[in-house]
Amino acid sequence: MPSPAQLHDTLEASRIGAMKTILLDFEPGTLSEEQLALVQAAAPDMRILVTRDRAQVERALDEIEIAAGGFPHDLLPRARALRWLQQWGAGADWLLRHPQAAELGFILTNTSGIHAIPISEHIMGLLLAFARGLHRAACAQVRHEWMSHGQQSIFELAGKTMLLVGVGAIGARTAAVATAFGMRVLGIRRDPSAGAPGVAGMYGPERLLDLLPEADFVILTVPLTRETHGMIGERELRAMKRTAYIVNIGRGGTIQESVLVRALQEGWIAGAGLDVFEVEPLPADSPLWSMDNVIITPHYAGATPAYDERALDIFLDNLRRYQAGQPLRNVVDKKIGY
Repeated sequence: MPSPAQLHDTLEASRIGAMKTILLDFEPGTLSEEQLALVQAAAPDMRILVTRDRAQVERALDEIEIAAGGFPHDLLPRARALRWLQQWGAGADWLLRHPQAAELGFILTNTSGIHAIPISEHIMGLLLAFARGLHRAACAQVRHEWMSHGQQSIFELAGKTMLLVGVGAIGARTAAVATAFGMRVLGIRRDPSAGAPGVAGMYGPERLLDLLPEADFVILTVPLTRETHGMIGERELRAMKRTAYIVNIGRGGTIQESVLVRALQEGWIAGAGLDVFEVEPLPADSPLWSMDNVIITPHYAGATPAYDERALDIFLDNLRRYQAGQPLRNVVDKKIGY
């Protein structure tokens, strides 16, 4: 005789039947009732399932045609009905850990573009902190120590050169803000023929070593892919000015972290602003924690109160496009990784 749990599962399966389902992979309450109503209105013929419960997802695998927010990556090969996954972030480096997903038939889209405002502001905040010695002043405040400006290396951003490694939406807005500060901005992107306002010169990745010696600030916004993994190592860090700073808000794996530690300890470069790391959370025994030429933020450069609202706008636009059979925005090339 079936157990009560088995009877529940059987009844739930019969209710679902062959109804096409949209999985919203969020904790209940993340999206408001009004926001859920907008999703339902965009796809009135589909069932909305809001859950992060793996068992519920497994029971609905044969009905989930669309997923937003996320999806248990190890279940993707079994999700035979899945046609489109709208992830809630920009980075798709999870594909490196689940390469089989690149061969599956679903379309992957991301929320590229919604981070431009918070991350560009975060980058400029790090630059201003280094320029005005704010990180050291904050530490001195905790110690109740009066630190005169003569004890610090104070400088201006105006007239300095920024090298943006990766010029998508984040890089483009960062360039605009940096230009307003009077900085000269150079950019590196996969397709250098696509310029960006505020970028004085755009170059391909093969020019990285040539451009590093010109930069006072090197800003990494690139995603983590097979091509970008460990792209900043000893050769690149030694090519930088001893007075230059590196800022990474992309993915920690793009910098060889042990080499960066040496570079900071031995003075190859002046300092680093780091929001991302090879291992997160950053281990408590990492030398980076105790360096006074390093500013650490725990992977929140893209955080903003407007995040879910902006991400939902992209999803709703794509959902309407999907229903109309139109091309989707922000499609990720699963073989390349972005």
